[in-house]
Amino acid sequence: MAYLVYDIGTGNSRVCIVSEQKEIIELRTFENKYYRDFRYEDALYFKPEELLECAMRCTKELLKAHPEIRIEAVTAAGARESIVLIDRDGHWFYGLPNIDNRGEAWIDDIPGKDDIYRKTGRWASPVFSAGKLMGLKKLSPELYGRIERITSLSEWIGYVFTGVLVMEYSQACESQLFDIGRREWDEELCALFDIDMRILPEVCRASSSLGRVKEPLCEELGLPKEAVFIVGGADTQVAVYGTDAQEKEIVIVSGTTSPVVTIVPDRFFDRAERCWVDCYIDGRSYQVETNAGVSGRNYQILKRIFFEDVDYPVLDQRMKEKSRIMCVASLGTLIFSENKTLKNGGFYMPAPLDEEMDRYDFAFALVADIACSVIQQYNSLCEMILCERSFILGCGGGFQSEVLSQLIADLAQKTLIIRSSYRQASVIGCVKLCNDHFGRKNEISPEERVFHPKENRMIREYFDRWAAVRKQIN
Repeated sequence: MAYLVYDIGTGNSRVCIVSEQKEIIELRTFENKYYRDFRYEDALYFKPEELLECAMRCTKELLKAHPEIRIEAVTAAGARESIVLIDRDGHWFYGLPNIDNRGEAWIDDIPGKDDIYRKTGRWASPVFSAGKLMGLKKLSPELYGRIERITSLSEWIGYVFTGVLVMEYSQACESQLFDIGRREWDEELCALFDIDMRILPEVCRASSSLGRVKEPLCEELGLPKEAVFIVGGADTQVAVYGTDAQEKEIVIVSGTTSPVVTIVPDRFFDRAERCWVDCYIDGRSYQVETNAGVSGRNYQILKRIFFEDVDYPVLDQRMKEKSRIMCVASLGTLIFSENKTLKNGGFYMPAPLDEEMDRYDFAFALVADIACSVIQQYNSLCEMILCERSFILGCGGGFQSEVLSQLIADLAQKTLIIRSSYRQASVIGCVKLCNDHFGRKNEISPEERVFHPKENRMIREYFDRWAAVRKQIN
């Protein structure tokens, strides 16, 4: 028996066949496509039909390649703060991704910001669904008027497969229309953002079943008619679940951005508003988060521009050889504890250029920038919540870099543990949720790599210079 897992991300999405023992049998990846809406200063949208076409093509390829495997359940994780709009005919007609900020021009005019943070665990921001919908209603009333319901990416996949429309708790809390203490949609929040409450679906818990996959879809894909859809959730929370994290353990998720999170049993409230508080995927606990902002995406862009001829392992090895700081990078986008977005960044170095400098110095500077940004958020989280563990857990594609992993361990002076599930933690988290539904035991994934902290004067010097540069330019 195996599961069919969809992991709908920001830059790329994946379709996987995974065994109940968490072994990824095969995986297909496709790139997400976005379009700019020029009625706004910073607005992007996606076409759900296009995304679904790519996902189904990958699905058919996978299932055709493995006719011997019987799929017992389908499930999905989806990028946070992304929603799909559905009309009264049940058609998914418009997608608002997490990188859409069409509500930015009006967010400062929202009253009751203290109440918003108190109820939702996050400050008013255009990144959340409420701000996107508000912006849509302001300048695109014809689109807003078509909305009958909205849902998150992960539960949209469930709607495609079953026709049952819901939103899971961890995704609902990313909307900024959801009271995380009562775990209910909130009428007052909807009024603040001028959002019709009727468009919000029923909320449900991850690992619950939406029922059997629709018979025509089973026939089209070759799925067993007994296959069911199991609710997944927000990709970050699902990824943390995939690392087997326990309460008060800190997890760094190194992806497009770099959330630094811990799980607590009771609702946490920070009067200084230095963190986000999310509903955790288990439906009971809470996830406290700080975030370094855009990080891994910067590294991917740098590699595409300057290192297309260099494989990642070679790039990592050349960075390991660096023994001097030739330049400092500041390209992160957030000072999370201050709710401050950084608009300026770049590479900074003494003039004139050192003749021993090469392109790998820029790569090291950018990876060190990611490490410093992450550690700044790690320190902030530790100031709020006492985390006495001697280790940190890491997951996400960024931890393929041994240089980044060791720099984080050195700066934190904590052992960094990378478990075997780290590359596809969201996928593995989905498998665990399916196992939970069927009452199957989830074994803790083995440790793949362990990075013990070293005394690293170079990165400490870099951190001091990095902090000074970032403060000066912003």
